[in-house]
Amino acid sequence: MPDEKKPAFAGNITADDVAAEAGVSRWTVNRAFRKDASISSKSLEKVRIAAERLGYVPDLRAASLASDRSNLVALLIDDFANPHKLVMMERLTRILRREGWDILLVNTLDRADAGHALLNASQRRVDAVILIGIQFDDEVLDTALHARRFRKLIIFARTSRNPNTISIAVDDVHAMKEIANYVHERGFRRPMFLAGPRTSSAHLLRKETFVDYWRQHFGSEPETVSVSAYDPTLAAGIVENALAGRNKATLPDILVCENDALAIGATDVIRHKLGLRIPQDIAITGFDDVPQAEGANYRLTTYRQPLTDMAEYLVKVLGSEEDRDFDRLFQGKLMIRDSA
Repeated sequence: MPDEKKPAFAGNITADDVAAEAGVSRWTVNRAFRKDASISSKSLEKVRIAAERLGYVPDLRAASLASDRSNLVALLIDDFANPHKLVMMERLTRILRREGWDILLVNTLDRADAGHALLNASQRRVDAVILIGIQFDDEVLDTALHARRFRKLIIFARTSRNPNTISIAVDDVHAMKEIANYVHERGFRRPMFLAGPRTSSAHLLRKETFVDYWRQHFGSEPETVSVSAYDPTLAAGIVENALAGRNKATLPDILVCENDALAIGATDVIRHKLGLRIPQDIAITGFDDVPQAEGANYRLTTYRQPLTDMAEYLVKVLGSEEDRDFDRLFQGKLMIRDSA
């Protein structure tokens, strides 16, 4: 004989059914599925057992409509040729989910798509939008801020000059000064800086900091070259063009790269197309400390971003009801390996 307490379809199970099964009020059932709600451990366990037995799943959309919060954030990300984006995405989503936040993940394809994605996110009743990418210039941000229905617009792993955004990033100025001092202390005197794309709002301060600091403290002008995207293949082509045909006396003695994606592409072309040794003929540094950096093929000296600390702070920002300046810079760690 079928269990009369359990309706035939789990989708028909309501909070009232769970309340009757657990011997508690409907109000207690609703509170049991609310993040940080005040409820005794005994009542919470009763509701959990009853819900599991009946196959009850709360209607999160209905719950969010009854509240002023949805516990949903939109994560907009681009530039997947850069391996550090996957590391950031993994760390962020893991910590957000652990703290009870659901994620709407959007891959933004180009600048035009970035603007559309931001406007679309504002219509999805998200509590915040988190941007990880290079497509978000001032015009795109201003359009989104004007039309937004979300509480916070967070730029992660970059700094923004826009006063209506929140920047959570590594301290590029401190990091690049540390790298410049290390490069000079190791005896390198002819650095070349390999930079990524320039953006007008969400920005890295690595190239200008290194070049200015080197000029002011060590009295020479570093060479610079740029790549249009953080793509190892593109970086390899740019580095090959910049170094091919030069004799060793005119080569830079170290290539300081804006991130590890560029450093990986540079390493491959220096070894396998230009036939040079690393670090004997030319040394290399990166930035980010992606998983490949520690591998035997690269052994890359790089700067590790404190992504866990940054993500934990982001969760605190999301949970805060305060309206204040949340911008924060973090200090990472120089990871010294064989490449320099």
